Amino acid sequence: MVGGQDSRQLCLVDRGGPCAGRVEILHQGSWGTICDDSWDLDDARVVCRQLGCGEVLSALESAPFGAGSIPIWLDHVYCERMESHVWQCPSQGRGRHNCGHEEDAGVICSACSGFIYLFLSGFVCLVGEDGPCSGRVEVYSGEDGIPVSDGNFTLPTAQVICAELGCGKAVSVLGHELFRESDGRVWAEEFRCEGEEPKLWSCPRVPCPAGTCHHSGAVQFVCSAYSEVQLMTNGSSQCEGQVEMNISGRWRALCASHWSLANANVVCRQLGCGVTFSTPGGPHLVEGGDRISTARFHCSGAESFLWSCPVTALGGPDCSCANTASVICSGNQTQVLPQCNDSVSEPAGSEASEESAPYCSEFLALRMVSEDQQCARWLDVFYHGTWGGVCRNPIDDITMSMICRQLGCGDSETLDTFVALREGSRPWWVDGIQCQKTDTSLWQCPSDPWKYSSCSPKEEAYISCAGRRPKSCPTAAPCTDREKLRLGGGDSKCSGRVEVWHSSSWGTVCDDSWSLAEAEVVCQQLGCGQALEAMQAVAFGPGNGSIWLDEVQCGGRESSLWDCVAEPWGQSDCKHEEDAGVRCSGARTALPPTTAGARPTSNPLPGIFSLPAVLCLILGFLLFLVLIILVTQLLRWRAECRALSSYEDALAEAVYEKLDYIVTQKEVLLGSSGTH
Repeated sequence: MVGGQDSRQLCLVDRGGPCAGRVEILHQGSWGTICDDSWDLDDARVVCRQLGCGEVLSALESAPFGAGSIPIWLDHVYCERMESHVWQCPSQGRGRHNCGHEEDAGVICSACSGFIYLFLSGFVCLVGEDGPCSGRVEVYSGEDGIPVSDGNFTLPTAQVICAELGCGKAVSVLGHELFRESDGRVWAEEFRCEGEEPKLWSCPRVPCPAGTCHHSGAVQFVCSAYSEVQLMTNGSSQCEGQVEMNISGRWRALCASHWSLANANVVCRQLGCGVTFSTPGGPHLVEGGDRISTARFHCSGAESFLWSCPVTALGGPDCSCANTASVICSGNQTQVLPQCNDSVSEPAGSEASEESAPYCSEFLALRMVSEDQQCARWLDVFYHGTWGGVCRNPIDDITMSMICRQLGCGDSETLDTFVALREGSRPWWVDGIQCQKTDTSLWQCPSDPWKYSSCSPKEEAYISCAGRRPKSCPTAAPCTDREKLRLGGGDSKCSGRVEVWHSSSWGTVCDDSWSLAEAEVVCQQLGCGQALEAMQAVAFGPGNGSIWLDEVQCGGRESSLWDCVAEPWGQSDCKHEEDAGVRCSGARTALPPTTAGARPTSNPLPGIFSLPAVLCLILGFLLFLVLIILVTQLLRWRAECRALSSYEDALAEAVYEKLDYIVTQKEVLLGSSGTH
């Protein structure tokens, strides 16, 4: 049994393990269940903590692990997260309830499974790494999950599973997944659902012949909130009209913002209507704004279905009835196809440059801001070139779990409301975030439109994730940004592979988007002068450990690499063959031999021919020219002075000679006169 003495009065049963199952407690020598009235993650968190089973993954209702046959000891349990035992939580009292065993509460704790996501509803779940609404089908019967074979598995059966899990509709049956040789178990029944059953267990089932189901692997499929597409029109053609999509069971018109020819081509192909003829201003058949979706699709044009395209919904702009997306496909025979030299009309709404900008250019990023904690404190989102806060209304458990998972901080979380206000001024970009199970990232979650002041400072989101822990440094805490950055594999202390300290370990930076601007921030942060080169393609040898940062984008004036925009910590599609490096001007030695594969991105000239050196040479040359001009002028002035002085001396000498001659002549005349 997991846990100590106190845990022996609490257990989880009918799951085949101690950390997931129906909650039962011991009272007066008898075991009993807990009613699911008011049962939530706070209550389940106390159970997981009391059993020593890690963090809570799910708080389940409606007897998902089967109905008990013992007393119901507790009802309306209200835990406040900090209790160490479930019986410390307020309730209606022992044995007081108005429930039946079909309302027995259940719990799944993080120690129960190695899967990244595991959401159980009834006795079926989808197991995979892309969220609870896609993956391999597994069913439960009081034991571990058993995969279902792909033999005779039908789309109506997939629709029943998606609906039961609250995941929308089945949009794609993926290729089969081979069974592991070490695990030959396969569910020994075939499900024959018609599509309208409320749960998979309600569907007709027949045993597989000879107890063995024909299969080539385990069935897997994808559920989505986005499913069918149709074109609404006042005319007779089914291949032109206003684009509408079934989103979470409701038909909604799509907004023309971000609507592109690529999107329109996917719609025409999906409906079997050829290619796009034009995307005119919509027929505007909607009457209420609540029927318009702000989801933005970013198709390449090669997709077979609109739901296959990347989609963003966070911060979607308001859309008016006069700005709905429309399409005329080539399959509409009432229209004349354009000639080769004709141009297809531009998508509606393309004049709004900000709204119609292409996708992965609207750079979005998420971070937590704290001086002393990892995975806890204020939440920031990067939008419109600036970091800003996130408003906490009406962030729920699904949304908080999404945020923590996207930051690599675990699955469970708490939203703190009684905290001091954050200092400084900033925008509060977004409010009203409401994620659904079908969303696989925060950017897919619907919310209110982006605004500079979406809420007041006191409504800013302050979140603590399961991965919360004190920040640590390589030497001692608290550490400075300079101590969390180093260069490795270089020829001096100011050149080498960029390495950062995060989550108690050193890791590298991917060279995607790596340029001289990022290198300049690194060099300044390390006190190594100016950046001479931004090196890519493992110029200083591959690092090891995690690749902590990817798609780093700095302006060049940031005081720290942590102030630059980047993908969330640890989320990268790179290998160590793409580790970024820098060469700074400070403390340089002789350059090492050229490394194979080195690709300096910003300054291909080594040594003194770097950009700063070239600028210094040009400035020095200009100063030298000015000096030459000044010296030449000085010498000319001195020569003129000498010439003038010589002329004056010669003139004076001539005058003196004339005077001397006159005096001499006068003396001769006077002498002659005296003789006579």
